[in-house]
Amino acid sequence: MALSGELVGGIHPYIGQEAVAVGVCSQLDVQDVITSTHRGHGHVLAKGADPKRMLAELYGTTEGLNRGRGGSMHAADVSLGIFGANGIVGAGAPIATGAAWAARRAGREQVAVSFFGDGALSQGVVLEAFNLAALWSLPVVFVCENNGYATSLPVGRGLAGDPVRRAAGFGMTAWSVDGMDVETVAEAAAAAVDGCRRGAGPYFLECKTYRFHGHHSFEQQVGIDYREGDEVARWQDRDPLTLQRDRLPADVVASVDAEIAALVEDAVAFARSSPAPDPGDALEYLYAGPIAARPGSVL
Repeated sequence: MALSGELVGGIHPYIGQEAVAVGVCSQLDVQDVITSTHRGHGHVLAKGADPKRMLAELYGTTEGLNRGRGGSMHAADVSLGIFGANGIVGAGAPIATGAAWAARRAGREQVAVSFFGDGALSQGVVLEAFNLAALWSLPVVFVCENNGYATSLPVGRGLAGDPVRRAAGFGMTAWSVDGMDVETVAEAAAAAVDGCRRGAGPYFLECKTYRFHGHHSFEQQVGIDYREGDEVARWQDRDPLTLQRDRLPADVVASVDAEIAALVEDAVAFARSSPAPDPGDALEYLYAGPIAARPGSVL
């Protein structure tokens, strides 16, 4: 769909990184909060968003999660604790930190998770979020999806030092895990989430993973290629879907495949039949309404 132009503008494919989103979100409750990235639809789905409405959002229709205004990079569903994907690199970290602070203030046993890529590790706002979360012992889990590239820049050329040591320098518990194995990710996430609920947060997880396609679907359309074919093939040999499939009985695999095929078919039909927004409503949902003054306040 993205390559054919059916999805206007294309997407940032999450193929290859699924074990991270699924492994982490499998350990969260509905009231727990996540913030996501420009490659956000994988996290949004893993947190429980309706696939039909997520795909409709990619199509830009009024039946989408955000009435077609958000798309892949800004999808949100606050009712499910999805405080939004975000096209600004690293911008979800302070939002998750703020959500964790609010939960602590309100006495809620709520955990916040911030997903971001290796390219965000040098963003000042991410490091500021690390600092405040550690100072205040907030229940937030920072999940770095280290897929080896910030767009096309190899991590070794863009990041000084080691991600885990960088996070540990703020005094938080930090681990590096195999981000291609959903059970490994889930085990680490369970320990981090449990620690946050016990007041031992924050935590940092570096999930070493790999995107099988380009940074954006546009790269495939124009033939941009900055990775060696054997590098991609080596990582594809550890496809997280295949690794998990090999652990399951054949009848379970067949049942899951059939269920997913039906779900995808239903979602595509729903998204394609959903109405496009009315151009006359283009400015709706862009601005908050007037904020009522508190009694006795002077404006």
